[in-house]
Amino acid sequence: MDNGNFSIFCGDWSANEELLMLDGIEQYGFGSWEDISDNVQTKTPAEVMEHYELMYLIGNIGRGSLPPNFCTKVIDHTTSSDGPLSPSLTTPFTPVEMSLAEQQELGYMPYRDDFEREYDNDAETLVSNLTVDLNDEDLDTALKLSHVDMFSRKLMERERRKKIAREYGLIQAATSTGSKKVQTKRKYPKEEKDFREKIGPIAQFLLSSEQDQLFENLQREKQLRVRIKELMRYRRHGITKLEECSEFEAARHKREKRKENKKKMAVPSGKRGVKEEKVKEEKVNDVNDFQEMKYTQGFNYLSEKEKKLCKSMGMKPARYVTIKAIVIKDHLLRRQGIPTKTRYPSNLDKANRKRIITFLSNSGWISTS
Repeated sequence: MDNGNFSIFCGDWSANEELLMLDGIEQYGFGSWEDISDNVQTKTPAEVMEHYELMYLIGNIGRGSLPPNFCTKVIDHTTSSDGPLSPSLTTPFTPVEMSLAEQQELGYMPYRDDFEREYDNDAETLVSNLTVDLNDEDLDTALKLSHVDMFSRKLMERERRKKIAREYGLIQAATSTGSKKVQTKRKYPKEEKDFREKIGPIAQFLLSSEQDQLFENLQREKQLRVRIKELMRYRRHGITKLEECSEFEAARHKREKRKENKKKMAVPSGKRGVKEEKVKEEKVNDVNDFQEMKYTQGFNYLSEKEKKLCKSMGMKPARYVTIKAIVIKDHLLRRQGIPTKTRYPSNLDKANRKRIITFLSNSGWISTS
């Protein structure tokens, strides 16, 4: 009867010893050679390690089962022995400049960036009574880890709020003396104010300096667009050098002045002053009225009468152009014999709709029949 005393790889290792060695590796783990040697009983730890590496790793079994270019996915996340526990401990920050009286008033320690009473001041109670016990069940361990996770989130939110307060000067403004130093809010143009309101949700991801730089870049973009239009106008008039621009502007100014003088000569002397004042007032009013709509979409497609109509209704040019296109399109379809019902925007006021229809009819865009 076979009792396993025959050899498989070499003569000094029997089949029973091979099985005992493999059982020991499975039971105690790779590398526990002393325990594996005790399980074999007839071999020393050095002999067990040498035999396993020679026959099962380097030998035919290892070459047939292990890939030739074996690479591990284990990443070493540990730092050097003399490094900090956390990189944030050595990250410098600029302390807030405050007097001793202001620090005592707020209960704030600027060099530690801590308040005597922090945001969610009782957050530490989540982990203050936690203990590590090796006999804890899986449910208890998961509960403790969830407490640690909640505490970490509260600390992150606390740090985020303090960072925002430092960045926007809210700490100094909270003191009695700092509130007096706070400057009045700057008044922005309507277009820039609307744009600031639109990007409000993403403002929390920008520093105050980055936000100011963004608006400066947008203002610079507008100036460049205006300058490009001027250069295109010069090019249309055959000007190819910047030195010729000043001469062109001077000549244009002379022509405009000559036209104005001719108009003055045509007006009777008694009514000249009154008409001049009216013309100046109309120009000033038109400039003021259209200044808010100047950079909006669709403004360049409007005539002077349409600009005044949009201004009187408080309607944006792009919205007016859309309604105008709908009305004219449906009018043309009806003239071709196709029954069509005009679908106006749901939030369009009836009075404004009537004014637009009347204006288009009087201007000859559509017929009343």
